[in-house]
Amino acid sequence: MFDFVRKHTKVMMFLMFLLIIPAFVLVGVDGFRRLGDGGDAVATVGSHNITQGEWDAAHKTEADRLRASSPNLDAKQLDTPESRFITLERLVRERVLAEAVKDAHLSTSDARLARELQQSPTIASLRRPDGSLDVERYRQLAASQGLTPEGFEASVRNQLSLRQVEAGLMSTAFSPATLADVALNAFYERREVQISRFSPSDYAGKITPTDAEVEAYYQANPILFQATESASIEYVVLDLETVKKSIVLNEQDLKSYYEQNVTRLSGKEERRASHVLINAPKDMPADNRKKARERAEALLAQVRKSPDSFADVAKKNSQDAGSAANGGDLDFFGRGAMVKPFEDAAFALKKGAISDVIESDFGFHIIKLTDVKEPKQRSFEELRPSIEADLRTQQAQRKFAETAEAFTNGVYEQSDTLGPVAERLKLEVKTVNDLQRTPAPGAKGVLGSPKFLAAVFSPDSIEKKRNTEAVEVATNQLAAARITQYSAARTRPLAEVKANVVARLVASRAAEMAKKEGTQKLTDWKTNAPNNLPASLVITREGQQTVPSQMLDTVLQADTTNLPTWVGVDLGPQGYAVVRINKVMSRSPAAPTMAEQERKQYAQWVAGAENQAYYKMLSQRFKVQFKAPRPSKTPLGQS
Repeated sequence: MFDFVRKHTKVMMFLMFLLIIPAFVLVGVDGFRRLGDGGDAVATVGSHNITQGEWDAAHKTEADRLRASSPNLDAKQLDTPESRFITLERLVRERVLAEAVKDAHLSTSDARLARELQQSPTIASLRRPDGSLDVERYRQLAASQGLTPEGFEASVRNQLSLRQVEAGLMSTAFSPATLADVALNAFYERREVQISRFSPSDYAGKITPTDAEVEAYYQANPILFQATESASIEYVVLDLETVKKSIVLNEQDLKSYYEQNVTRLSGKEERRASHVLINAPKDMPADNRKKARERAEALLAQVRKSPDSFADVAKKNSQDAGSAANGGDLDFFGRGAMVKPFEDAAFALKKGAISDVIESDFGFHIIKLTDVKEPKQRSFEELRPSIEADLRTQQAQRKFAETAEAFTNGVYEQSDTLGPVAERLKLEVKTVNDLQRTPAPGAKGVLGSPKFLAAVFSPDSIEKKRNTEAVEVATNQLAAARITQYSAARTRPLAEVKANVVARLVASRAAEMAKKEGTQKLTDWKTNAPNNLPASLVITREGQQTVPSQMLDTVLQADTTNLPTWVGVDLGPQGYAVVRINKVMSRSPAAPTMAEQERKQYAQWVAGAENQAYYKMLSQRFKVQFKAPRPSKTPLGQS
């Protein structure tokens, strides 16, 4: 095909001219612009549109982040209509806050941005042993999010600005202890009840459906008796491990890598030190910090005058409870184990030397270096396995992009078979039967990827049995598949599922009978209570629940002005319950520490409620509209 294009360039240009000009006439320039703007708007905030493309990209990013942070997370949960709509709600919220930032003229200074980046554990992990930032790794961090370093910093700055909108409200939420206690005591109130259960299993034996009733139930509920669509496929996977196998290492490269990295590969230098600490946290009043420094200076003079007394001075004066008893000994440590001022001083000392007074976030330190453990330089042969692994990984990462392009082109150009691309790139063609559109429970890797399964079950793949496109299922992992046999979803014949139909029909009718008798008993017992009710029990929201949640909520929300009182609870497939509420009791007093934690939790609830109300007000001010339909809940028993 590509040879034809090259040989007939003028013909192809003429055909393209004939196609493009009418398209501009019919669609217009604006129409073509809309083709690239991410699709139709799925939500609006004021005059700003959030497009389908933005939504798709944001959900992919969020799903990738969740998969990376929680590898055991069920992939099916990430691609439901509900989870996708949550992503859209987040995009809308960010846009609303951005409008509020603009409206209030809020901004984030360079100093505030720098402080945020300095305090970030992620950024801290990119620092070299000398404390300087590894710029190349910083670029890689930004690139992993599809950003330049400048774009990454702009994103952080934007997030800090957005936080300002809600920070003032969240930090000023007020919840007096007395009010919190009243609310918490009401929430954790206890009630003494007697529960009569009407279980469907008690009625099932009384039900014998006729063939006509079974047929009618089957016809009325076909979705309950469907065979799921499935496919048999063959597929190939290209990943970094596959590329590694094709790497042939050069002996000279191995030796050069050894010479350049022998110090790092041999291990890190470790130092042993003792210290005297005089506590002086940063929030300590200035006068007290000054006195703490003066005390440290006096102790420094003492140990400088008599270095051998350092351990005794530390035992008597150091305020580090963990090391004082051992004469201030901190044992061996490497770079990154101590706070930076302490580390810098310790690694600058010679063995046996005593530092000046060193100030850190903890206070003032006097450090004595007691030992140095230099890493033993290891030979080339000792390090050869790790060098080969490092170099093979590095070269495979560089080669992967080139191989991925060949893989992508190969599955597209010969779309009726995976054999040629598998042979060319030395990949294994794997097969699987009875594959379904949603990942099977516990499925991992390629077969657990919703993106891969969506490609397999795309219309083109099903109808024409063509190769799917090369799908990126994970970092440095591509996969493509081809359907060899497809079975559409179908309602199974009644003869095949009759036992299931009968069981469902009996269960449905038994639940109806249980509810009918339960509601009748509720009416009767309100005027003439029986003497043989079950034993009393106490229910509450505290601790592990012994009753279904809907029963707990109904009982605790019931009006108890006049006791005893009766309530009925429809438990659906579990039947019906009639509950007599005899007594209302206060909750058991909480321990002081637990009570304080609960008050803090209640204050957070209040702050969250106020914040949600504030956001609702902002949504109205900036005219939020969702154009994509909110997903409805899946009916019970359907999928």
